[in-house]
Amino acid sequence: MNPQLSGDMSLVRAVVDALPNPLIVIDSSEHIQLANAAAENYFQVSSNILLRHKLSDVVPFSSPVFGAVAQARAISGVVNEYSVAVGTPRLGGERLVDVQAAVMGDEQGHVIVMLLERSMALKIDRQLTSRGAARSVSGMASMLAHEIKNPLAGIRGAAQLLEPGLGTEDRVLSRLICEETDRIRDLVDQMEVFSDERPVEKRPVNIHAVLERVKRLVTAGTPPGVSVREDYDPSLPPVHGNKDQLVQVFLNLAKNATEAIQQGGEAGEILLTTAFRPGIRLSLPGSSERTTLPLEVCIHDTGPGVPEELRPNIFDPFVTTKPGGKGLGLALVAKIVRDHGGIVECVGRERGVTFRVLLPMLRGTETPRDFEGDPSA
Repeated sequence: MNPQLSGDMSLVRAVVDALPNPLIVIDSSEHIQLANAAAENYFQVSSNILLRHKLSDVVPFSSPVFGAVAQARAISGVVNEYSVAVGTPRLGGERLVDVQAAVMGDEQGHVIVMLLERSMALKIDRQLTSRGAARSVSGMASMLAHEIKNPLAGIRGAAQLLEPGLGTEDRVLSRLICEETDRIRDLVDQMEVFSDERPVEKRPVNIHAVLERVKRLVTAGTPPGVSVREDYDPSLPPVHGNKDQLVQVFLNLAKNATEAIQQGGEAGEILLTTAFRPGIRLSLPGSSERTTLPLEVCIHDTGPGVPEELRPNIFDPFVTTKPGGKGLGLALVAKIVRDHGGIVECVGRERGVTFRVLLPMLRGTETPRDFEGDPSA
C-alpha cells in the first residue's frame, strides 16, 4: 500500500474517532462498514462486533432512523431528523437524539448516520417546563387565596360558635370541621408562596456554607442507618442568590432523599456534591442575554429512586411519589431555582436518584463585603 495513502487513512480514522457524536457508515444492504469510538460507547460494543451486524441489529426496524436513511438515498443528499427516540435492543429503553443521514458521493449506496444526543436541549426543555409549572401554580394560588380563605374563616368561626351548645358527639363533629378548615387553610398558605413574583433579593453566597447548614439540619433529624457525607469542589466561586431560599431548596431535596431511603427500608447514604461545569449557557426569558450556569450542586441518594415515567413531570405541582404527599415541595424548588436563573433536573442512577441544580456564578459587579457565608466553609 502506498505509504502516503496509508497515512491519509490513519488520519481519517483518527478524525472520525475524535468526533464526540456516534457515527456509523452503512452500505446498500444496511451492513455497518465503519463505527467510530463514540458509536462504540453509545451501543456499548466494540467496532469489530458492530461491523459484523446490520443497522437493524442495533436499531429497531421501526425506528425513524431508517426513514432518514431512505430519504437521504432518494434525494442523494443530507436529511436531518430532530428529537427522535432511538431504541437500542442491546441496552433497552430509548434515547432522544437528532439524526443526520448523508449519502457518500463516491460509494454507491453508502450512507453516513450520525446521532446527536440532546442532553443540553433536554436541560433547557426541563427548565422551561419548570418555569411553566411554577407560573401555573402562581395563578392558581392567587385565585385560591382570595376565593377560599375568607369563606374558610367564616366556616371555622361558625363551628366554634356552635360548639358550646352541642352535645358530646356533635362537639366532636364541630372540632372536625375546625381541623379540616385549618388543613385546607395551611394548604392554601403553602400555595400562596407561588404567587410571590417579587424580585429575589440576591447577594454573593458561599454555596458550601448553605450546604453545611443543610447537612447539620438533616443530620440532626436523620434516623439510624442513613449517613450524610459531602464531596465539594473547594475552588467554586460564590453564587449570586438568596441564602435563605437556597437553604430551602437543598433542605427540601435532602429531606426528600432521607424519606426515600426510609421508604426503601434499607440503610442508605445521602451525598452532597459540588463541581464547576463550564460551557453550559442558557437564554434568559424575555431577554436576548445569555448566562452561564457553571455551578453544579447535586443531592444523590441510594433510595428506591423515582419511576422513569414520572421524572419528566416530577417538578409539576401535585406530582409526588410520597404516600399522602401534596406534590408542592419540588414545584417550590423549581420556582426558587427558576427565580435564581438556574436549572433543576432529576436524573436516575443505578441505585437511587440524583437531583442536579445548575446555578449562575457571581458576576464581577459585586464587592467582597457583600459576601454571605464563610469562604472557608
